[in-house]
Amino acid sequence: MNHRTEVSSLGEFGLIEHLTKNIEIHNASTILGVGDDAAVIDHFGKQTLISTDLLIEGIHFDLTYTPLKHLGYKAVMVNLSDIYAMNGTPTQITISLGISNRFSVEALTELYEGIYIACNKHGVDLVGGDTSSSGKGLIISVTAIGEVAPDKFVKRNTAEAGNLICVSGDCGGAFLGLTLMEREKKIFLENNAIQPNLENESYIVGRLLKPEARKEVIDFLQEAGITPTAMMDVSDGISSEVLHLCNQSGVGCRVYEDKIPISEDSRKAAYKFGLDPTICALNGGEDYELIFTIRQEDHDKIVLNEEISVIGYMTTLEEGCKLISRGGNDYPLTAQGWNAFQTR
Repeated sequence: MNHRTEVSSLGEFGLIEHLTKNIEIHNASTILGVGDDAAVIDHFGKQTLISTDLLIEGIHFDLTYTPLKHLGYKAVMVNLSDIYAMNGTPTQITISLGISNRFSVEALTELYEGIYIACNKHGVDLVGGDTSSSGKGLIISVTAIGEVAPDKFVKRNTAEAGNLICVSGDCGGAFLGLTLMEREKKIFLENNAIQPNLENESYIVGRLLKPEARKEVIDFLQEAGITPTAMMDVSDGISSEVLHLCNQSGVGCRVYEDKIPISEDSRKAAYKFGLDPTICALNGGEDYELIFTIRQEDHDKIVLNEEISVIGYMTTLEEGCKLISRGGNDYPLTAQGWNAFQTR
């Protein structure tokens, strides 16, 4: 039987000390980290980026099928993704937890293992946070801090008609992973003698539980001398993000169905579940790929990177937002993805 240490036996300061005692500092900009009233950061003349995400058990994650180590990793990655989406480099994070008495010290140590793996992978320092009790469930709030050379940040409202629309990696996998996990959870709850069958679907399960912030895409753009005209990350599905860029920039778009990047694993899984792979990619969300617009003259540099797909182009506002089907028909591009305030 695993030993269980109650959080109350350590107290708040004891818990923080336990969870943060092995922190390594990666960045010269971190002057003072965990252990004082506030962290001290000096970005040496660069501009500072700040982004915060709140993850609530039962809304953003389900611990029935989400290992705590994966949850810690994902909580960091989704925040780092926001910094990369501004064309920046993440440097520090803070993490605050609301925890109920169901969570032992060992469980929280597992959560922090995932947090540290993500931090080490991206060279990010954990410099602070807070812990509090929660009436029920787990609440995680992560703030990511990054840096960018003066005025090199990329916004959402600066796309222009004629710009090419690009997306990294492939999309739809995380939604299909969620579909599989929810199906297996339902079967298990109805009869817990039936063990979950993940059917060798490691790719889509990984896309859901262990997303990757796309640092290498930002590195490539910098090396290739490409500054996107607008950019954001894909958290709510391609349709939703393209429409955000269009609405905020005052432009229309043409997105081509046959250009949308979908992995073979995702395509097969979609067909098995009776779903349309294109709709999964357009409306699924949680892929944390980067979607961005570039000037047409940068096209020849982009096609050298197999990780980046050109899926369409921006038009004038009057031309509207259209999806061009494989058959050549055009349909209004609509977003039916995740809504943070929808009733479940």
